Amino acid sequence: MMPFQQLVSSSKSRLLLLSAVGGVLIGTALSLSNHFANDETQPVIYPAKAVITMDGEERAKAGGTIAEAVATANGKILLAGPLSTLKTAYPNAEIDETFADKVIVPGFIDPHIHMLLSAIQYALPIAPPWQMMTGDGVVDGLRTRAAFLARISEINATTKGNGPLVIYGFHNLVHGNLDRHDLDAITTSRPLIIWHYSSHDFYLNTMALDWANVTPDLHKQFEGIAIGPDGELTGRVFEDALPYLNKKLAPVIMNPFRVGDGFKSFSKLLREGGVTSVADLAYGIFGLSIEDLNLRLNWKSPDHSGYRVYLVPEHRGFERAFGDDRVEMILKMSTGRKQTPAPVLPQVKFFVDAAFYSQTMRLSRPGYLDGQSKGTQGLWVTKPPQIVPTIEPYWRAGLGVRIHSNGDRAQTATLDALETLRADSSDNRFIIEHAGLMSPLHIARAANLKAGVSAASHYVNYLGNAYQAPLGSRRGAWIEPLNSLSRAGVRVTLHSDAPLAPPIPLKAASVHITRATREGNVLTPTETLSAHEALEAITIDAAFALGLEDEIGSIVTGKRADFTILDQNPLEIPGEDWPEIGVWGVVLEGKKRPVQ
Repeated sequence: MMPFQQLVSSSKSRLLLLSAVGGVLIGTALSLSNHFANDETQPVIYPAKAVITMDGEERAKAGGTIAEAVATANGKILLAGPLSTLKTAYPNAEIDETFADKVIVPGFIDPHIHMLLSAIQYALPIAPPWQMMTGDGVVDGLRTRAAFLARISEINATTKGNGPLVIYGFHNLVHGNLDRHDLDAITTSRPLIIWHYSSHDFYLNTMALDWANVTPDLHKQFEGIAIGPDGELTGRVFEDALPYLNKKLAPVIMNPFRVGDGFKSFSKLLREGGVTSVADLAYGIFGLSIEDLNLRLNWKSPDHSGYRVYLVPEHRGFERAFGDDRVEMILKMSTGRKQTPAPVLPQVKFFVDAAFYSQTMRLSRPGYLDGQSKGTQGLWVTKPPQIVPTIEPYWRAGLGVRIHSNGDRAQTATLDALETLRADSSDNRFIIEHAGLMSPLHIARAANLKAGVSAASHYVNYLGNAYQAPLGSRRGAWIEPLNSLSRAGVRVTLHSDAPLAPPIPLKAASVHITRATREGNVLTPTETLSAHEALEAITIDAAFALGLEDEIGSIVTGKRADFTILDQNPLEIPGEDWPEIGVWGVVLEGKKRPVQ
């Protein structure tokens, strides 16, 4: 991100600036007018209170990013600039005043979400540790262990039948430790399964353990089958043991009617947040057949759902499905030679370590100082010696890397791998996903090795305070140091990782302008982003993470006419107020899509 230059504040100076810009643009506009003269679609000019283009070149030349209007045709942007310039260039254009009192910004992008997982979890009963937004309204957070257990008991009592009951939302740093005895105290008459907020851990009562055929001897096979000092099952099943559990669990949580309802709720949130494009960042991890079916039945198309979906294949899923042909299959999908329900990007998702939310990300010594992982260093998903060999076949094919890397020890391993991969002077895009902890040394190496960072939007807000005891003050200050990354020249974007945080880009940006924690403190104030940097993180830098910065992310001639329409200019109000900015809806490829 580039440092933000001060916008022109007075009406008089802004008019002078726009006139000057108009003189520069008029020739280009007239040329474009001739180019589109024979086009079948009449141009449309949208005047607005402000058009924030996020165009770096314009910002450098004119000292700002504000235009008066934008012209579109055939789903593409013709030009943004002074209204008089556009009227001269396109004398036959329709003047659409719908947004005359609104602010037009580039269409918001969430570069890392999970479509099927969101559909599944938004359809489940929820007992969250903090306030959680859903398409059906806000679910209040359960801030104490007693409140959480009471809510689980209430859901159990009001759920008919004796089949498996799955409830989402537990978090050990808020609700304390949880084991099968706690859940047996609630019910012994049905399998009760609590899904950790991270999505990486489950907690089963005794009946659920029996139902899923989880036995103590499986601990020898899976690190994620937890046993206590007595050698008995604790009820926790996580990470490498999840495929085993899902053999029984998947038919319960993937009921197509329930998933359909959850998908509608999730889509509603995306539309309300003004999102125009998302990337599903683990395509194939659940299995292509069910993921494709979900998209074809529920998302269908951008026109049907009101936002675009891009797919990023996940290495393990494609290795299982295609073996040695996995790279060629991704190349076929990403070039359109193999049909898919949504466009596949020429990128691959990898995992180095486990989850920030569940205290299983990989830490340096002495590891976790408190919490459910106390005395451990967390988990590797791909051990350091295997990272380069795992990535290399895709890298040689020219594919980009999106790599889940959270803990500080994981960052070291990830950057070591990137240094090896860069040895051949290749320029493949390499984006570190989540980046839970990054030390000053990691930041310098990331900049030098031309890595980008796609940061999880709510780590700071949800767990910035709660993680201080498990991490200690030194590592606790390394939680998502986005300002330092930006100053070092690393491109930074923000993602929700939905369903783990709300897919509301203005809310995500606000978190990193303020660094406010849910307890009301400010975590590492030196790491706040400026308003302009935060807006870049949900527009043009998000497009960069997808490799689509030439198509979306800014309001520039030739790009897709994707806009988010706001009631206020976010660059003119405090960051803490961004979540309250009204969203009229979006323009998607030139079509107006008000929030329904």
